[in-house]
Amino acid sequence: MNQSLQTTFPKDFLWGGATAANQIEGAYDKDGKGLSTSDMAAYKDPYAGGKVDNFTFNVNSVELEEYLNHPDKYLFPKRWGIDFYHRYKEDIALFAEMGYKVFRLSISWARIFPTGLEDKPNEAGLAFYDKVFDELAKYDIEPLVTMSHYEMPLTLTQKYNGWVSRELIGLFEKFARVLFERYKDKVKYWITFNEMNMNLNSIYTGAGVLADKVDNVEEAAYQASHHQFLASALAVKAAREIMPEAHIGCMINQIESYARTTKPEDQLQALKADQINMFYPDVQVRGKYPNYMVRYFAENDINLETKPEDAKILAEGTVDFIAFSYYMSHVTEARPDAAKIAGSFDSPIKNEYLELSQWDWPIDPIGLRISLNKLYDRYQKPLFLVENGLGARDELTEDGKIHDPYRIDYIKKHIIEMKEAIQDGVELMGYTTWGCIDLISCGTSQMSKRYGFIYVDQDDKGNGSLERYRKDSFYWYKDVIASNGENLGE
Repeated sequence: MNQSLQTTFPKDFLWGGATAANQIEGAYDKDGKGLSTSDMAAYKDPYAGGKVDNFTFNVNSVELEEYLNHPDKYLFPKRWGIDFYHRYKEDIALFAEMGYKVFRLSISWARIFPTGLEDKPNEAGLAFYDKVFDELAKYDIEPLVTMSHYEMPLTLTQKYNGWVSRELIGLFEKFARVLFERYKDKVKYWITFNEMNMNLNSIYTGAGVLADKVDNVEEAAYQASHHQFLASALAVKAAREIMPEAHIGCMINQIESYARTTKPEDQLQALKADQINMFYPDVQVRGKYPNYMVRYFAENDINLETKPEDAKILAEGTVDFIAFSYYMSHVTEARPDAAKIAGSFDSPIKNEYLELSQWDWPIDPIGLRISLNKLYDRYQKPLFLVENGLGARDELTEDGKIHDPYRIDYIKKHIIEMKEAIQDGVELMGYTTWGCIDLISCGTSQMSKRYGFIYVDQDDKGNGSLERYRKDSFYWYKDVIASNGENLGE
């Protein structure tokens, strides 16, 4: 045995930050961009009922018609974002100041194909991302591009009810090929779909499906996922044809599940929760549906429409790496609503050993080490932690400072567990913290739920100067990167 223990982060470890187009760009109606599903996420009081209402982003057909017919009655924060569309040079310069090796961003499908149905792409949209990639290259920052991050052209929801329709597979493949041909010399790291398993929690968010227009929401979520699996596989195949040196991965929201007790029934439920989570990379890494889902579909009366050629497509389009987000762990137990609450953001089962964030998310750094080991043991593929961070209310002081020791503490503890996992033998490519600059929250459309190292002067209703301010965590993360994860402070 000649292997040596890896005790430090690899020399080529990719440190950086992560964002999504629909949460930072703004300019929702500029330069030919079409409306996207995320543009219809209206701001609602997230504290209605006395607790945070996560994922108000689920829109039904009645709401959609109301928003389209009476847009002036509502606020749509994702339409203005933080104006990255016009401030990208300023923001990228700040990322470079921190020493980023990689910046994760997404491309708005509706900026390239405004309705998704066009034969030719929108040149102005393509040119915008050219400028962003060129700016990143100026500072030697690698772009990590998510092709579909919780948005799609709204027309595809109106015409096909989103990904429940097989029609979207070919439209996405066309979109993918345009991106690969255009940016093959500028981007070498790609992710097909963001957190695809979140289709089970918010079917409009992940798949552009209006839940009140389907008979069985869970079946529709798995049908939409099946079509996304196929689209992802075809995109991977196209990437290898057009960009043979590129790396293309899948992504899940990793939710580590603990059994509430040692009771065998609770332990079994934890296994089942893990399986539902791992189902997504099982298909995209192994190229076929796992056996346990056959029983799950049968017992839950889920019938998917498939074609004979689907198996071959999945087998030929397996990914190079597994990207994932990690924010928290969950507790599971054998109870009648176990399947319903699995993976939910507001699970009624609490872990008494963990502290909670201001948004009641359990904070569990050791759960990250467990997840890293589980994923690597299962797939033996490189992993990439592309989302992790703490949403909190930050205060801008009169002298322009933001003191956020709670964020430093959160990220430091997770970096420590990443390093432990690397010593365990896990192959970890990089780490991009979520919302490296303050942005619009995905689930609640808030600005006040801040994740970034960079404070953006804007409130929930879009008021503010949009000035950028470095938080204390900005300087701390800069030292972390410069020391390749060795200098984490006291």
